[in-house]
Amino acid sequence: MSELASLLGNYPLLATVVSLVSLLLAALFANFGVKALLLKLVNRLIGQTAYGRDEELRQHDVIKRLANIMPAFVIASGIVLVPGLPPMLLSVVKNTANAFIILTLALAIGEAVNIVDKVYNRRPIARRRPIKGYVQVGKIAVYIIAAVLILATLMDQSPVILLSGLGAMAAVLILVFQDTLLGLVAGVQISSTDMVRVGDWIEAPGQHADGEVIEIALHTVKVRNWDKTITTVPIRKLVTEPFRNWRPMQESGGRRIKRALLLDQNTIGFLSEEDLGRLSRIYNLESYLTEKQTELAAFNRSLGDRASVPANTRRATNIGTFRAYVQNYLKAHPGVHQGMTLMARQMPPSPEGLPLEIYCFTNTVAWIGYESIQADIFDHLYAILPEFGLRAFQAPAGSDFRARLPDVGQSDATVALASPYAGQAG
Repeated sequence: MSELASLLGNYPLLATVVSLVSLLLAALFANFGVKALLLKLVNRLIGQTAYGRDEELRQHDVIKRLANIMPAFVIASGIVLVPGLPPMLLSVVKNTANAFIILTLALAIGEAVNIVDKVYNRRPIARRRPIKGYVQVGKIAVYIIAAVLILATLMDQSPVILLSGLGAMAAVLILVFQDTLLGLVAGVQISSTDMVRVGDWIEAPGQHADGEVIEIALHTVKVRNWDKTITTVPIRKLVTEPFRNWRPMQESGGRRIKRALLLDQNTIGFLSEEDLGRLSRIYNLESYLTEKQTELAAFNRSLGDRASVPANTRRATNIGTFRAYVQNYLKAHPGVHQGMTLMARQMPPSPEGLPLEIYCFTNTVAWIGYESIQADIFDHLYAILPEFGLRAFQAPAGSDFRARLPDVGQSDATVALASPYAGQAG
């Protein structure tokens, strides 16, 4: 051993080479040997916990990243023991190894923060209070601090000196991180006011978004549209621009039906005694017609001799009776929510007919169930219109005109319809 020391003392260059080789071998041993043993031991201990048995969480391998520190630590600690190296080279190698350690620690902290986010998202409160934006801000802060420390280490300067110069760069940093700062503020506003949650159905026409919110991040909100496309909405747009959130409707337990039947105004008229007798046998009209006829008879008796003029009397109309039928039909329908607004009302007439609007709520908010109930209601109402002597309005088609020209041939009817002078006196 003394002979080896003597030999190395006589040949300084050989001593330097041997020391460097020994240091590299120690680093390799730390990388493959010690790190492997350490990982095996730690993974065995962690495997006995819930985290260790969770495959999704194990993908964020914090332990493996931390284990990468071992060879860098060996080099940083051992390079000072290598004889014959210039001080500048010693400083560069040591600082580089220390910078690598700082970078590895920052990456490990980032993976640990991702694990925290994953675990939090499994809790029910995560839908109402997502933290992904804060997680991203935290990771950015960690990486910025790591970058400052790495630069200070490589330059062999105190981090305080670098940080003192950041004050003059504040305006530049604000400009560079403008979107991040705006996104952070918007995320805080959305979270504090509970404007949007993951799972909400939102509709933002200005952003071409109409679907379910699947992610709320620092800069963006991802919306899965009903056609299965993904729209990425800048999070600040949900604060500065109007959008519709359907969550209150889903939580209320009822979804609104607001649709009108367009009735042909030429079919509106009074009901005859025969019509009243026939309609009074309909279940949904029994009590209504009994009460209505009693009310009308009392009013007409009060007219005295003037009741001999039909225009002076009050009579039941088919449109009023149909409206009462619709109201009672909705009250008896099992798919209509009876605890919310329910009515059938007339809207202002138009050239397209007299709108009789159905305004009610279904007792389900599921899309398929809602459409089924709505279709069932209008299927029945359209089909029962003839019982009241009413007809739905629709613009006349070519077949309607041909039906009114039975004595004109096909070609003549077509020419007559196409002529701009059709129907005018010769």
